[in-house]
Amino acid sequence: MSTRVNHFKATPALVKSLSELSMATGNVSVAPTLKHLIDIRVSQLNGCAFCLDMHVKEAKIDGERELRIHHLPVWRESPLFSAREKAALAFAEALTRINEHGVSDALYRNLTEHFSETEIAELNFMIAVINTWNRLQITARAVPGSMDTAFGLTKADLA
Repeated sequence: MSTRVNHFKATPALVKSLSELSMATGNVSVAPTLKHLIDIRVSQLNGCAFCLDMHVKEAKIDGERELRIHHLPVWRESPLFSAREKAALAFAEALTRINEHGVSDALYRNLTEHFSETEIAELNFMIAVINTWNRLQITARAVPGSMDTAFGLTKADLA
């Protein structure tokens, strides 16, 4: 796979702004473990190998159980996720696969049973940011693992 456009070089100010927003979504009230699950699941849905590789490694470094990562494609049927996590994953999938009907009232009601208005807004930003990164990395054909050293991901010991 060859790299196409290098967004970091072509549009450094925009990448810097997106990076800052991305970092900000890591410093909100929603647990970092949930952010990892969202980043991984959205990257799976979008088929972004670079981001999937990166976020699996980050999750492992932060102590996420490997079995839960393996169960993400079947999270609805898996007993390994809490009702709160399942509500967030359903929201992530709905926003990633958004259609003309948007987010259903039933899904949103379920979300409000587990998250405050602020947390829902934070989740929305998390989901928007990972979807944006996925689209940039897919366009660039970014090579999975190519930034492991720069991002400190070699600690995951998954190479």
